[in-house]
Amino acid sequence: MSDLDGPVRQTLGRLAPGRHGVVVAAIAGDTVEIQGSGGLDATTRFEIGSVTKVFTALTLARLTLAGVTSLDEPLRDLLPAGTKVPARGGQEITLRHLATHTSGLSRLPTGMLLGALLRPNQPDPYAHCSEDHLLGALGRARLGAVPGRRFRYSNFGAGLLGLALARRAGLGYDALVSREISMPLGLIGTSTEGVPTQGHRRNGKPTGPWHLADLAGAGGLRSTATDVVAFVRAHLADGELTPAIRLALETEHRVNPFLSVRLGWMALRRHPKQGGHLQIYHNGGTGGFSSFAGWDPEKKVGVVVLSDTQRMVDNPAFELLTELRSAS
Repeated sequence: MSDLDGPVRQTLGRLAPGRHGVVVAAIAGDTVEIQGSGGLDATTRFEIGSVTKVFTALTLARLTLAGVTSLDEPLRDLLPAGTKVPARGGQEITLRHLATHTSGLSRLPTGMLLGALLRPNQPDPYAHCSEDHLLGALGRARLGAVPGRRFRYSNFGAGLLGLALARRAGLGYDALVSREISMPLGLIGTSTEGVPTQGHRRNGKPTGPWHLADLAGAGGLRSTATDVVAFVRAHLADGELTPAIRLALETEHRVNPFLSVRLGWMALRRHPKQGGHLQIYHNGGTGGFSSFAGWDPEKKVGVVVLSDTQRMVDNPAFELLTELRSAS
């Protein structure tokens, strides 16, 4: 039994009530502890929702270092000739803007917001988001700010980033992530394909899986606790992806004195009055799943939580990460 067993067990006990099943993982150096409830375990496949965005952003960093693209390349250069791409204040949208949510694009593809408000429990709401649909929505978009000026979280922008990178690489999004991240890290359960475990709405009723079509870069990956732990651990120790990880973390847009966004990741300065420490994280949610991946760059500890129920897991996950920091 590892020293992580108790904290993980306690966090699992907090999360399990009200959820069909959940898996909690803690990382401290070379030690990993993974526990599950509801018959779920380290190999169970979940929809990881917006945690996908970190995979997409790291793929951008990898392709940038390989010279395939650059952070400041305009989005229009990676899209079909003649695609209308909005600009504002004389500034075009770049890949950096998409990865840091500073493009000025809306949260959802143009025209989707009203439907989302009227039908919040609509099954598979992004299934129609083909390339043609997304590029048409892009052509109708009006930017809410000058690109690079202001943080505005955007599933639309992250999905366009995944689509653009896949086009440049001449691969589908799934194949691109496999080549750039899954294969180097030995991830065998991470893909947009395959069937996840049964997901559940907040009220506990089963719900169908989501398919994000060509918006997959915003939230289409399915993965396991084993794989997401390996992904987080790659950020805590040197390895093949370290140069790209370093680029992703050094690229920063400050949202406020306590929060900044890197390429994909959010970085939160906790307890600044006590000197403060940084927690880097991303959460995710789909119609039947919720997820969290976070880590402390100073103490080299991390947390992964994956749930098959649409109820946020953030607070217990953050508290476990803080506990691991204190114990290290």
